Amino acid sequence: MGEVADIDLKDILYQGMILREKDLRDYIRSRNWSDYLLKNVAIYCSEDAVIPTWAYMLLGIALQPFAAKVIFGNRAALMTELYKDSLGKVDWEQYRDAKVVIKGCSDIPVPESAYLEAATRLRPIAASILYGEPCSTVPLYKKPK
Repeated sequence: MGEVADIDLKDILYQGMILREKDLRDYIRSRNWSDYLLKNVAIYCSEDAVIPTWAYMLLGIALQPFAAKVIFGNRAALMTELYKDSLGKVDWEQYRDAKVVIKGCSDIPVPESAYLEAATRLRPIAASILYGEPCSTVPLYKKPK
């Protein structure tokens, strides 16, 4: 999936509330955009401020030559998008009529949306779907005989 990074516009708000065009353009000019080379980048604002649409667009345009992927949203939204992209590349036919266990524990946090995506893609293909660890699973689906 690659490295992830984020840009929080709160860092350039005037008095913590207002995004000024000049400040944003100065921010864009002063950044070393190659720091984002081949990274997946989330752009958002964690403060309750009105951010014009064009601000996200300017940042996206600055990032486009460097970043692998740029999204509007926080890091969690970025991870959801990256997992969805990855799951879209899976050859689900390899699980045709198979008993599938979707592993529940991981050293890497996996968004719930990824589990949902996997389960709904497997349902028309797999003979059964279970969740958890091989020694302790929760049955989710069994194809009718």
